Amino acid sequence: MTRAHGGFHSILERDHPYVFIDSCMQMWPDADFAVAHRHGVTAYGVTAFEPNDPFDLALEQLMFWHLVARRHPNLLVAHTADDIRAARRDGRAALVLFAQGGDFIDRKLHRIEAFYRLGLRVMIPAYNRTNAICDGILDRTSGGLSRFGCRVVEEANRLGLVLDCTHVGKRSTLDIIEASTGPVIFSHSNPKARADNPRNIDDEQIRACVARGGVIGAVSWGPLVMPPGGTTRPTLDMFLGMIDHVVQLAGSSRHVGIGTDLSLGSYPPHGTDPWGDAEYPNPSAEYGRAVTSDIRSEKRMVEGFDDYPQVVDVANRLLQRGYVDEDVRGILGANYLRLFDALWT
Repeated sequence: MTRAHGGFHSILERDHPYVFIDSCMQMWPDADFAVAHRHGVTAYGVTAFEPNDPFDLALEQLMFWHLVARRHPNLLVAHTADDIRAARRDGRAALVLFAQGGDFIDRKLHRIEAFYRLGLRVMIPAYNRTNAICDGILDRTSGGLSRFGCRVVEEANRLGLVLDCTHVGKRSTLDIIEASTGPVIFSHSNPKARADNPRNIDDEQIRACVARGGVIGAVSWGPLVMPPGGTTRPTLDMFLGMIDHVVQLAGSSRHVGIGTDLSLGSYPPHGTDPWGDAEYPNPSAEYGRAVTSDIRSEKRMVEGFDDYPQVVDVANRLLQRGYVDEDVRGILGANYLRLFDALWT
């Protein structure tokens, strides 16, 4: 197994026995798609388009993943939980299409069904900043779910589209959880009690999510693991502590998953508005000063889980911490599969 660099990952010569679903990651055009099934990942939760893309651009990007799967027989776009199981059985990898933001909907409710029919299976309603649906987690407002947002939740429930409350303002997350007839997820959020970052979630949000059968995806992105005042790169044990915290609050491991926020391929540089960007809090500013601000560096992830095949080490460390095999299988993927079985039509 060779070491990874940037967004390029080692080959796992001997596969592990788990279904591993990564509930948040990014793929870029220079990714080595031909070996994406050999990193130990059963299903990639692909960010299908940029968070604030309008409808036409979001549609173009969403369809790109169907083209990728057509060109690479080792990949498939998952429409059902059984598609993920089939990928595991056949030695392939599934792409689960995620929207990190609902701006593409505008105020046209039918677009949700259109995107669902095209393979979208999970949606974050608002990405950091407030939109017509609800508040973003980094915005100044705390108005919760809008009246139009209530219609969005109803339509998502009707279709079976999973609602993801990551990047969403606190009051809005609680509104969505209450309004939804099915469980919701936080695909890549850590407990604020362990790392008080503006992008993390507090115990009230965690309890509300798990009480309705939801899943919290612990994230190994360094800025959401490093505690305030930290000066060194976070460790794998610190990341596993995030899982411990959710398990203790939930009273069970059945409500925990993993969303790495890793990339396949080279993460492009972030653009800036020449007229001046809005002054949203920067969740990675402190990490940039203490560890690295290079968005392509493996040091942006916790030490010991910056390369996909290291999920084997994650599983082994969970077992060493007292989790049993059923717990580990649930955390790596079975908990998400159970939720997808229940919701995807």
